[in-house]
Amino acid sequence: MFNKKRIVITGVGLTAPNGNNLEEFRKNILDKKSGVVNFETRHLGEVHAGVCNFDTSKHQKKKELRRGTRAGSISIYCANEAVQDANLDLSEMDTTRIGVYVGTTEHGNVETENEVHNMSLFDNDTKFWSHHHNPRTVSNNPAGEVTLNMKIHGPHYCIGAACAAGNLGVVQGYQQLLLDEIDVAICGGVSEVIHTFGIFIAFKNQTALAHHEDPTKASRPFDRDRNGIVCSEGGCLFTLETLEHAEKRGAKIYAEIVGHFTNSDAKDFVLPDGDRQALCMEGALKNASLQPEDIDIVNTHATSTPMGDVQEIAAVKKVFGERDGLYVNNTKSYIGHCMGAAGTLELAGNLPSFDDGIVHCTINCDNIDPNCEYKNLVLDEHVKVDNIKYLLCNSFGMLGINSTLIVKKYEK
Repeated sequence: MFNKKRIVITGVGLTAPNGNNLEEFRKNILDKKSGVVNFETRHLGEVHAGVCNFDTSKHQKKKELRRGTRAGSISIYCANEAVQDANLDLSEMDTTRIGVYVGTTEHGNVETENEVHNMSLFDNDTKFWSHHHNPRTVSNNPAGEVTLNMKIHGPHYCIGAACAAGNLGVVQGYQQLLLDEIDVAICGGVSEVIHTFGIFIAFKNQTALAHHEDPTKASRPFDRDRNGIVCSEGGCLFTLETLEHAEKRGAKIYAEIVGHFTNSDAKDFVLPDGDRQALCMEGALKNASLQPEDIDIVNTHATSTPMGDVQEIAAVKKVFGERDGLYVNNTKSYIGHCMGAAGTLELAGNLPSFDDGIVHCTINCDNIDPNCEYKNLVLDEHVKVDNIKYLLCNSFGMLGINSTLIVKKYEK
């Protein structure tokens, strides 16, 4: 019975390296403006990173900022912006029927590194270790900080799913609405990873950290000379509701969620499996009762790693072939890899296509890798399309987790 419910996106709250709301984010994408800059990190010095510049004091008091975390601040900002964008008044709602589901790649590394560093400045005297450390590092922290800030009394938890986590945060909210556990879901993904030096060093030692003389060109999916990932922070949370709930209050609707799928490679800690990625996309199509030819835009996960980009293009070709009317793009070329926030930020960056008919291009692909050549890739210039109805968004992560989300242009 619950499968007959239609679930829609009614609010978007985000902070990205090149924008702090959907309008700004989309404008900078269409203006081909990268948000990647040079960034100083402990022990390693200057690296490329996507850094957010949102107003932390907009929704938080100084005490909250002192006690909380960067991931918590990102989550609080995005959640408040999403609720405001949806024109929801929480004071008039049963807050036990609001759920908060936040996808994260990891949580706690930043805080632990900082405490170890601070203690080392005082001859490792343990009294200099913060008593706030435990609530800062528990895995439900980003979602929990949202409930504390917004006085939400419904369920909250984080979904740890590597770089597929943002998509799975949305899936969790979607499923909880189908089950009638909640009336509104605040869901998506966040990332604070640039504040942990460990992730940069690990990627560098793995020879997977991007470098370029121009930081804005460091994230370059499908390019012959790509050399790794640009680590970025960011967040994007959506408000989801049943269509009935949204229509009752006259809410604007960005899109309808119609399909999703998740699977595992069971093959390697970090190397992707294109065949399993293809099966993930096929699973999402089946879940949505769609055929490959129904999809208008495929937004790729491609992170600018040599093997990852090749495997995903092969997977997309396997599922969709080469045909007119299919457009394949990438959003990481503008913002780097926002890890747990990647899926939702990339979905958000494409949502306006339903209204403006523009498929944004992938930037920084100056010389296509022959192994990534694909008729349907949108490179260098945006494409204007008469009608865009379905968008498929891929997010894949370490330990072989794959997720695909499909959304549809809202139609009554």
